[in-house]
Amino acid sequence: PDFVGLENWINSPEIPSISELQWKVVMIKFWTLWCINCINTHANTQELYDRYRDEGLVVIGLHAPEFAYEQKLEAVQKAVDTYGLTFPIAQDNDFQTWKAYKNRYWPAFYLIDTQWNIRYSFFGEGKYEEKEAAIKELLAE
Repeated sequence: PDFVGLENWINSPEIPSISELQWKVVMIKFWTLWCINCINTHANTQELYDRYRDEGLVVIGLHAPEFAYEQKLEAVQKAVDTYGLTFPIAQDNDFQTWKAYKNRYWPAFYLIDTQWNIRYSFFGEGKYEEKEAAIKELLAE
């Protein structure tokens, strides 16, 4: 699914459509501020971005707030700074992209191949080796 209703891009100019990322492998991470499982996956997500971005991996963090007070850009920016996240992040305050992906979890990861097909999904913490292997496989295609 394409991006819908995203706003307030951090670390990147706006990416209005996933079609702009054709020929790239994309990992989308849905997260929220105070979810401990989300926080626990930040370091691994950043490591994957750092390790594979020069090989064609694009990581996009989509912040979908669990609570109304998490909708503030300042709160998301503070979390980005606190955890040292450098990959593109956008706010999905109205859950439009969340709904397009039929997502139900924080954190949720979707790996999309160069033809815009979701090839893998991961929910929650863990499966770090499996996720990295899937990224390597898609980058090698």
